[in-house]
Amino acid sequence: MTKKAVIVFSGGQDSTTCLIHALPIYDEIHCITFDYGQRHRAEIEVAQQLSKQLGVTVHKVLDASLINELAISSLTQNNITIEKSKGNGVPDTFVPGRNILFLTLSSIYAYQVGAEAVIAGVCETDFSGYPDCRDEFVRAMNKAVELGMDYKLRIETPLMWLNKAETWALADYHKQLDLIRYHTLTCYNGIKGSGCADCDACSLRAKGLNEFLENRSEVRSSLKIKLAL
Repeated sequence: MTKKAVIVFSGGQDSTTCLIHALPIYDEIHCITFDYGQRHRAEIEVAQQLSKQLGVTVHKVLDASLINELAISSLTQNNITIEKSKGNGVPDTFVPGRNILFLTLSSIYAYQVGAEAVIAGVCETDFSGYPDCRDEFVRAMNKAVELGMDYKLRIETPLMWLNKAETWALADYHKQLDLIRYHTLTCYNGIKGSGCADCDACSLRAKGLNEFLENRSEVRSSLKIKLAL
């Protein structure tokens, strides 16, 4: 029986790491990238380039622009300045309902193609204050889509309990450190690779990379314990 998975794929560090981690596990992978009128629209092109480079045969870009009309966020509204997080409350880069919508649509797609899993690169350990990146939310969504479609489906979050250094170590484990480092787009300002070096996404990414490079052995050991590689 063919093992199929659907990956919520933005072309960023986390979703690309999920993709390279899933490739040896699943026989067939479908990548879904959502066009929701995002400010850093270069991510769509980056996602298409990466999926092709990694040999993914099915990659769909789905229109989710309705959320742009509903969600007030600096990532969907060009007239809102992207501010650095002050560590209190939800940051202005949070797009309300985005992961609810993405996981719902990805689950419907998984139902149609007969996939057993939807994979998302959300993470609670180093998350940026987004409530829809928490494990509690993902488990609730998983139960809801299973009940709503009467279909057995796993929403997998392989990075959920990894910090950013361990996420870099996972890329290194799959021998794709340079791909993730130079060809993914995580930056809130839409700059590929190391990005703008100023926004919260770039700061978190750089901090994790430096920690991994300075403590490779310790971080690799920690990763192996968490994922039993």
